[in-house]
Amino acid sequence: MKIASQNVDVLSSSPKSPKGSLLPEYHIKAPAGGKVPAPGMGVKHVRRQHSGKHIRVKKDGAGGKGTWGKLLDTDGDSHIDRNDPNYDSGEEPYQLIGSTVSDPLDDYKKSVVSIIEEYFSTGDVELAASDLGDLGSSEYHPYFIKRLVSMAMDRHDKEKEMASVLLSALYADVISPAHIRDGFFMLLESADDLAVDILDAVDILALFLARAVVDDILPPAFLARAKKALLESSKGSQAIQTAEKSYLSAPHHAELVEKRWGGSTHFTVEEVKKKIAYLLREYVESGDTSEACRCIRQLGVSFFHHEVVKRALTLAMEIRTAEPLILKLLKEAAEEGLISSSQMVKGFSRLAESLDDLALDIPSAKSLFESLIPRAISEGWLDASFVKSSDEDVDVGSKDDKLRRYKEEAVTIIHEYFLSDDIPELLRSLEDLGTPEYNPIFLKRLITLAMDRKNREKEMASVLLSALHIEIFSTEDIVNGFVMLLESAEDTALDILDASNELALFLARAVIDDVLAPLNLEDIANRLPPNCTGSETVRMARSLIAARHAGERLLRCWGGGTGWAVEDAKDKIQKLLEEYESGGVVSEACQCIRDLGMPFFNHEVVKKALVMAMEKKNDRILDLLQECFNVGLITINQMTKGFSRIKDSLDDLALDIPNAGKKFTLYVEHAQKKGWLLPSFGSASAAAAADSSVLLAVAS
Repeated sequence: MKIASQNVDVLSSSPKSPKGSLLPEYHIKAPAGGKVPAPGMGVKHVRRQHSGKHIRVKKDGAGGKGTWGKLLDTDGDSHIDRNDPNYDSGEEPYQLIGSTVSDPLDDYKKSVVSIIEEYFSTGDVELAASDLGDLGSSEYHPYFIKRLVSMAMDRHDKEKEMASVLLSALYADVISPAHIRDGFFMLLESADDLAVDILDAVDILALFLARAVVDDILPPAFLARAKKALLESSKGSQAIQTAEKSYLSAPHHAELVEKRWGGSTHFTVEEVKKKIAYLLREYVESGDTSEACRCIRQLGVSFFHHEVVKRALTLAMEIRTAEPLILKLLKEAAEEGLISSSQMVKGFSRLAESLDDLALDIPSAKSLFESLIPRAISEGWLDASFVKSSDEDVDVGSKDDKLRRYKEEAVTIIHEYFLSDDIPELLRSLEDLGTPEYNPIFLKRLITLAMDRKNREKEMASVLLSALHIEIFSTEDIVNGFVMLLESAEDTALDILDASNELALFLARAVIDDVLAPLNLEDIANRLPPNCTGSETVRMARSLIAARHAGERLLRCWGGGTGWAVEDAKDKIQKLLEEYESGGVVSEACQCIRDLGMPFFNHEVVKKALVMAMEKKNDRILDLLQECFNVGLITINQMTKGFSRIKDSLDDLALDIPNAGKKFTLYVEHAQKKGWLLPSFGSASAAAAADSSVLLAVAS
């Protein structure tokens, strides 16, 4: 460094060379006629010419005498003359000014984070809904769903419960059902990333999925569709499996899921009902309509306002002097948009259904209710369509008292069935009514009530349809009932947002359960207008039936209710018959069949018993059928259906049991002698079996 400093003037021929440069030593041969550089001296860029002279090159390649000079170098300063004829404005010096381009999606994501944070702090559902609506950009709502749930997943149970409550409140009114589904699918796709930061992400996400299904903001079919679109090894697929098996298939799963995040600030249904009753009492005493509306709004349960309507009308009947105030409140709430038209109609409908019970405490309840309806319609706060629907549901003021009484009795029977799950008792009650011409109306009422309840009741309704078809209802009754349902599908959708999808599931399930034949769907479609909601529902049902593994999926479409028991029952029936055939006791076998608790499914016992008798060539199994028939365990209807199912499957059975046709003919003759079969089964079945055996004999 010292030597380099001393020789700095020698080292550089350029005045711009930096002082103190550290250069390595290079020993080179001296040019001809030159001198050898002193030790320690560095040499730069030596050019040789033919003359033998060497010229030092200036820094940056500018060179010296006899060189080309620096790149783009000019002899002197240059400037642009705008008066020059060759002036080009493009040669003017310019400066690039940078500006940030904002992405609308990024802006939206930042905005929703602040909305969610504020909601978690205040718990104000209405404010969150208003702020989200003010943002606009509804096409980005799936990102809101994803951000809301992902933020709640990393917080306490309170925030998780608040997120579920907010989703229910925003459903349909602010965020469309399609965007709800898209948002949850985005969550499932990102489950692997969420699991990196949240250890139990799979379980929490599964619980959010189950809660969304229980709250009816996600259809159960969503889980199956999403599972197909995800990799089996992904965390999203694991979350779906956990939701289906651990939460939605458990007994009383709805109550368990709703209370899983205990200790939250969310009101339970019972608490909301108490608050509604209290605020209505306070209103009757004070008469302050604006304060009452504020309290209703503060509850933040716009989807439950039908309870306000029902309780308000009941209070008006109980306290006759309060009727003017109550009607004033309902009118003002409707005019402000606080209580929607559909919620108002639903409140009136619920009260109409409970008039019989209400009449025990208020004898004049029916007449008072009838007087309120025309007044509410004339003042414009009750939709006139209620009169049309009430003709079907309650028939207030109808001249046909018989039909009205039947509908009231039917509703009571269905409610009792939903509580007790006692099919034989329901069948007896229905037969006691003695009005088979109204069977389609019962079917319509059954499914309508089930659609407005949890998956448990929907599964119970499907199971009951199978029992009714075997014991009481004809196929024509079932078809007519579904036609009535589909004709009113648009009205039903006002109160039940996913009505079309659920009706399609009921239709498809009826086909899988052999309640309807696939050709019946065509008959139903032909009786509906071509482009109505009902026709679209029938097309949807056909698509569900045509899907791969449709039978298994539709048996479990309501999330693992009693539909799970059908497959289990088949296995149990097979095992108990095998045990009996290998030397079991008749009484024990009968008790096992009774313990199954599925009398509507006993035709499966008949079918499997006959098949086993054919395969094992052991007619001892017929003794079991005789005993079951004698004690009333298997009814004549169930016995007939079991034989009918064997008749329909004879061609398939003949592939494994060559003499199936002959055997079946003998069994039919035996059953007719013992009185097991309905007369309508008759000789046609025996003839069909005989024809089948003849054909088999000819073929062989």
